[in-house]
Amino acid sequence: MSLKTALSRIRSIPELQKRYNIFINIDPSAEKRLVDNADKELPLSHLVAGIKDNIVTKDLPTTCASKILETYQSPYDATCVRRLREAGVVIAGKTNLDEFGMGSGGIHSHFGPVLNPLYPSTKITAGGSSSGSAAAVAAGAVDFALGTDTGGSVRLPAAFNAVLGFKPSYGRISRYGVVAYAQSLDTVGILSKGMPVLRKVYNVLNEYDSKDPTSLSNDLRKKANKLFKEKGKLRIGIPQEFLQASISADYKNLFFRFIKELMDMGHEFYPVTIPSVKDSLPIYYTLSPAEAVSNLSRYDGIRYGTRADTTDIENGTLFAPTRANFGREVQDRIILGNYNLCSETFKNNYVKAQKLRVGLMNDFDEIFRGPNIISNSKGNVSGVDLIISLTATGPPSTIESFTSAENSSPTNEYLNDVFTMPMSLAGLPTLSIPLGNDVPLGVQVTAQFADDETVLNFADRIVN
Repeated sequence: MSLKTALSRIRSIPELQKRYNIFINIDPSAEKRLVDNADKELPLSHLVAGIKDNIVTKDLPTTCASKILETYQSPYDATCVRRLREAGVVIAGKTNLDEFGMGSGGIHSHFGPVLNPLYPSTKITAGGSSSGSAAAVAAGAVDFALGTDTGGSVRLPAAFNAVLGFKPSYGRISRYGVVAYAQSLDTVGILSKGMPVLRKVYNVLNEYDSKDPTSLSNDLRKKANKLFKEKGKLRIGIPQEFLQASISADYKNLFFRFIKELMDMGHEFYPVTIPSVKDSLPIYYTLSPAEAVSNLSRYDGIRYGTRADTTDIENGTLFAPTRANFGREVQDRIILGNYNLCSETFKNNYVKAQKLRVGLMNDFDEIFRGPNIISNSKGNVSGVDLIISLTATGPPSTIESFTSAENSSPTNEYLNDVFTMPMSLAGLPTLSIPLGNDVPLGVQVTAQFADDETVLNFADRIVN
C-alpha cells in the first residue's frame, strides 16, 4: 500500500465523518505519524486502521459508545493495538458502535447512529455492533478495522456494508485490553475489503498472549497446525436448519446462485443437520446478559465510570447515580442478566443454557471431518471441511423502521443475529464474504475450531 493512498484515506475522514458518523474520536496526529514512519519497512507499513471503541488505546479515549465512559482514558494499549502499531499501522481513530457491543443496528450509541455508506442518500443501518468499523472500511476511510464479535457483531455489519468480516476461533487473537461484554464469547475480528490485507493483519495478531487467560497456548497452536494442513478437494456442508428460516426470496436466490458457481468450480456440497442450532437464540440471550451483569458491575462511579447528576434514591434505588448513565439497551440486558442469575431461575435458565451450549458444540463436532483440539471429538470421517450459510436473513433496514420495530418488539433486533450466534457459541472461525460489490448480502464460511486456515485459504480462492 502506498503512502499516497494512505494519506488520501486520512484526509478523507473529516468529510466521511460528517456523512456517516463513523468515528467517536479521530487522531489529529495520524497524518504526521504516517509521514514520520514513511521510510520504515514493516509488515503493515502504510496501512491505516480504525479501532472499535471498546478496545483500549493509550492515546485516544475508550468510551464503548457510552456516557458512563465518555471521558475514560486507558493507561495502556490493548495487545492487538500494540501489535498493530509495532507492525507499522497508523490508527486513524476509534470507531462508533452499539454501546458496550450490545446491539445489531449501530443505533445504540451515546454519540448517535452510524449510517451505511452503501446508501449515501438514505439513512440505512450499518449493522452492529461493529457498525463504525464496517462503515469505515466500506467508505474507504481505512484499509481495515478491528471489531469485536460476541454473537455476530463483526459479520453482520460486514454483510450489510459489503465488506469482509472475519471472526477467528475463540482464543486466536488476544482479548487483553478489550472491554468485556460476555467474556466467553467476545472475539476480536478483522474487517477489510480484500483478502491480502485481512491475511496480513491476521498473521500479525494470531499470536499467544500470556496476559490473556483465554489465549490459545502455543502447544495448541502447534497441534492445530499439524492437524489442519492444506487440503485438496473440500467437502462443503449446507446446514438445512439455516434454509428453513424466514429468508427473503432475493437473498435465497442469490445464495443458491453462489452455491451453483462453487459447484461449477468443482467443490462438493452435502446437506448437513445441526439440530441444536434452534436453541442458539435462547442460549445466547441467557448467557451473554448474565456475563454482562458481572462485567458491567465495575462501572460504579468510583473505580470506573461517571456518576449521574441525580439524587433520586427513593425506594432504595441506590444504583441510580451510576446506572442512569447506561443506555436503554444496556439497562435492559442488565435486567435480563440479573433475572437469569437469580436463585429462582438460575438452574432452569443459566445452568440449562450452559448444558445446551455444550450440546451445540457437540453437534458441530459431529459434522466436521477434522477433530476439535480442545475436546474429545476425533472428527467424523464422512463429515465436511466447511459449512456455508447466509450471514443475515435480509437486507439492512432504514434507521426509522429499525427503531420503530425495536420499540414494538425488542426481539426483532435479536433475530438479526440468528445465523451468526451458533458459530459464536461454539467458538468457530467464520468469515462473512460479500456476494458482490456494494451488495449488502454476505455468506458465512465456517470451519472446525482452530481450523482458521481452511476458511482463509478457501476465501483466497473465491473472493474475487
